[in-house]
Amino acid sequence: MGTKGSKQDRSECTTAQTPSASLIASRRGVLTGGAALVAAAALPATVSTSAQAKTPTTSNRKKGEYSMMITTKDGTRLYYKDWGTGQPVVFSHGWPLTADAFEDQMFYLSSRGYRCIAHDRRGHGRSSQPWTGNDMNTYADDLATIVEMLDLKDAVHVGHSTGGGEVARYIARHGTKRVAKAVLIASVPPLMLKTPANPGGTPIETFNQLRANVQADRSQFWKDLSLPFYGYNRPGAKVSEGVRESFWLQGMMAGFPAAYFCIKAFSETDQTEDLKKIDVPTLILAGDDDQIVPTPTRPCFKPNS
Repeated sequence: MGTKGSKQDRSECTTAQTPSASLIASRRGVLTGGAALVAAAALPATVSTSAQAKTPTTSNRKKGEYSMMITTKDGTRLYYKDWGTGQPVVFSHGWPLTADAFEDQMFYLSSRGYRCIAHDRRGHGRSSQPWTGNDMNTYADDLATIVEMLDLKDAVHVGHSTGGGEVARYIARHGTKRVAKAVLIASVPPLMLKTPANPGGTPIETFNQLRANVQADRSQFWKDLSLPFYGYNRPGAKVSEGVRESFWLQGMMAGFPAAYFCIKAFSETDQTEDLKKIDVPTLILAGDDDQIVPTPTRPCFKPNS
């Protein structure tokens, strides 16, 4: 992706290879396999990623403060979890999920000397469910509030799907003074919507149908969406009903406004200019059979393009 400044003069674009590869080309494959890849991006070469999970030690935070709330300037309360100590790794989840979507990766990295923070985006999960603020600018500003309130520095920001847009907009609006690296996993930038300037995008009718499904029967829609989301509708897929139920539960925790309005935020926000402002090392992961954020809408950016 395009970069500028002295912090980084190249980017990496990694794509799942074949259906038999460990990073199977579904969102579950990208997320599960991504744990090791995120670790590789974050960990120094001298740290072994094969180390066993360690018993947690006392942190410098107040006793018992490992999941809590932060209030933004508009009064929205954001739930977040904060595990481990060390260099911060900050996770931004996709629609319509919660911070729980990254628990596997958080446990892996927290057990290996890293501090992992993940929040429920406004309107999602255990955070407040305001009518307003379901747009990429506010999502990015909410993330900045968490970073500043926790005084996070030298952080690795990991964003999946809508969360990738959140990370890109956060960097564009707030800079990289507190950012060491970024990881964008099956993420929505630069633009999902098909337009004359983005002919490989997804037609607006697809997003209109998503909105109609949310309005008609969200509960059934989340159940149905879990199949393509994890690639469970592909021949030979090993389906986990537990994973599907977790997806449904997280979706049902999202308020109606966020479930509906976030569709416009992730599909119609043009983040081309945001990506050009990223000047830290960035790892881009995309699956070649992603049915939610198709690869044709995720072009790899060349240095200085």
